[in-house]
Amino acid sequence: MSEFKQKVALVTGAGTGIGRATALGLAARGAKVVITGRRPEPLEQTAAGHENIVALVADVADPDDAARSVAKAVESFGRLDILVNNAGAGALLPLADVTAERIEMILAVNVVGPSLLAREALVHLSRTRGSIINVSSTFGHKAGAGLSHYAASKAALEHLTRCWALELAPQGIRVNSVAAGPTESAALTDMMGLSPQQAALVEEAEREQIPLKRRGVPDDIARWILHLADPASDWVTGQVIAVDGGLGLA
Repeated sequence: MSEFKQKVALVTGAGTGIGRATALGLAARGAKVVITGRRPEPLEQTAAGHENIVALVADVADPDDAARSVAKAVESFGRLDILVNNAGAGALLPLADVTAERIEMILAVNVVGPSLLAREALVHLSRTRGSIINVSSTFGHKAGAGLSHYAASKAALEHLTRCWALELAPQGIRVNSVAAGPTESAALTDMMGLSPQQAALVEEAEREQIPLKRRGVPDDIARWILHLADPASDWVTGQVIAVDGGLGLA
C-alpha cells in the first residue's frame, strides 16, 4: 500500500497509543514521518518500528518547540503534507480543586500547542495542499463530571477544526478532527494521574457505558486519522468524526 508515498507527516504525542499507531500506519503506507513527544525512550521505540520514522523530543506545551518540530520535518524530508495534532493533556479535576496552573497546563497542550503548530505548518501545507487532523475526544461534545476543563479544551479544538477548515480552504488545506472514545493506553495513569487500581475501575465503568461494550484500541482511532489524511478524502473538510463505540450517544 502506497497511498502516502512521497507524503511527509508530523505526528505529535507519538511515543505511545494513538500517536504511535498513526505514525506506524502512515509509514507502512509510504509516508515519511517525524514524530514528537516529551520522552525519548517511547519515541525511540516507535521509530524502531519503521525506517521511515524520525523522532524528535519536543513538548507541545512549549511555544518554541512548534517551530522546531515543523522545521525538523521540512529539513529531514523537504516538505510537509500532514500535521496530526495528537498530543493531549487532561485531568480528573473537580471544580473545587481547580487552579490556574492546572487549567493553563491543559489548555497549553490541547489548544495553544495545536494552534502554534498549525501556524508554523501553514506555509508548507499551503504548498502541498496538505491536511491537518486534530485528535479530540468524545468529551469534546459530551459532558462529563470532573472533566470540565479537559472537555472544554477538546470542545475548543473541535471548533478550531471547523473555523480553520473555512479559513484555510482557499489555500487547499483540509482540516478535520477525530473524536476518540476511551482507548486502551496509559492515559488514565499517565495523563489523568490515576492509580492502576483507580484506572481499572474507570475502564470497567467505561466498558459498561459504551454501547459496543468495549474500549477502543489505538488502531481503531489511527485508521480514521489515516482516512482523513488520505488524498482520496480531498473533498472532506471541517468534520469531527466520532470514533467511540457509540459512547457519545449513551
